[in-house]
Amino acid sequence: MGDGFLSRRVALITDTKLHLGPDLARELARSSHDLVIGEPGEGLADELRQTGVNVEVVNGVADLGDPASVARLVEAALTRFGRLDAACIRTGNHPVLTGDFLDSTLEELRWVSRGNVESTFHALQALLPPMLRAGHGQIVIVTSATGAKPSPKLPLYSATRAAANMLVKNVALAVADRGVTVNAIGTNFLDYPWFREATGSNDSEVRKAVEQNVPLKRLGKPEEVAHFCASLLDGRSCFQTGQFFSLSGGWSD
Repeated sequence: MGDGFLSRRVALITDTKLHLGPDLARELARSSHDLVIGEPGEGLADELRQTGVNVEVVNGVADLGDPASVARLVEAALTRFGRLDAACIRTGNHPVLTGDFLDSTLEELRWVSRGNVESTFHALQALLPPMLRAGHGQIVIVTSATGAKPSPKLPLYSATRAAANMLVKNVALAVADRGVTVNAIGTNFLDYPWFREATGSNDSEVRKAVEQNVPLKRLGKPEEVAHFCASLLDGRSCFQTGQFFSLSGGWSD
């Protein structure tokens, strides 16, 4: 293990099977990051290694409501590489049903809170200590654009996403003078399997109707979100913290 290996930046990504994860891993690999990746899609780890980056794979960490999940990823980074410079944590329990608030149950509130708020809490608790000790680090928590705009058909989901965004902002300001930045990004109308299935957008006519809700009149691409997220993680743009960025084609102003 030479000095070049030790001097490379190390980034952690929790979910590299879908959404922005695979494309973000590729972006950070291109900018000379070694990677700790959770739950990678088939062939992704080998693809990344072929570009010359060192990759540590951690499986069994999909449940971010479990405080051990991100802690295991952090431990893997420190054990393998001895450092952790950046982390992207994609949180979320997506609701199965939509409907009026009065049809909601306390059990549903607790379920979405676990995936949306508790997951953010656990991630920050695991990531911050080693970064604060090092005196530098960049964290991005992926929430949802529904946390920036009321969504009457998803009242519990939207509310818990907003709570996660506010937690990120508070924590970011608490550590802002210690070299660590913490930001959140949230998507909506993203062209990936879960969103298409949830909205019926695999049907071309339904997709056209869904796209009419987006000011840009199209669905976003995961690689677009990954490119934006990489700019908050690659060590070259560190003058923003405590921010929430909505990547939703103009849907949330």
